[in-house]
Amino acid sequence: MTTNSVLFNQEPLWRENQQGTRHKLPEAVQSWTYESGSLTQRLRATYGDSVAVKVLFQQWRVPFLSERKALGLHENRVCLIREVLLHANAKPLILARTILPAATIKIANRSLSKLGTRPLGEVIFSYPHLERIAMDVTLINSNEWIPRALDIGHIQQPIWGRRTVYAIKHRQMLVSEFFLPAIL
Repeated sequence: MTTNSVLFNQEPLWRENQQGTRHKLPEAVQSWTYESGSLTQRLRATYGDSVAVKVLFQQWRVPFLSERKALGLHENRVCLIREVLLHANAKPLILARTILPAATIKIANRSLSKLGTRPLGEVIFSYPHLERIAMDVTLINSNEWIPRALDIGHIQQPIWGRRTVYAIKHRQMLVSEFFLPAIL
């Protein structure tokens, strides 16, 4: 199995979130990057029921190298990879990529593998013992996106993103979210 993405030409270069990182980000980006609650809930507070998910990719594949390292996975370990667009009234807001190891799906009673067009945040933030383990940030230039992603996200400038390792009952998953111009 190969690594696949409908978003990237190459794996994004992530920087560990360290003390002082926040102040290096534009103010509008800080607000979204350091949101401690559900981004879906925050979007719904602004856009109401018009917030929707368009599934772009969902298959069992080998994650990118840095994703495997972030989750402590072996080289050939396949995970459920899900890439989506969160939008409201046809306005693209967030592109997201989620890496779900089989053990995490199992502990969540398989609900994570059957999300369909339901936002991931709607599900994981309902778990009482959800933990945020680590977070990284990135700035992705236009040439790093696949042309389809540029079109879907209306991307014409560098895009900031965050990557968070979450755990449910000590089983980890990786969620990467990219803040599109319309959200800022």
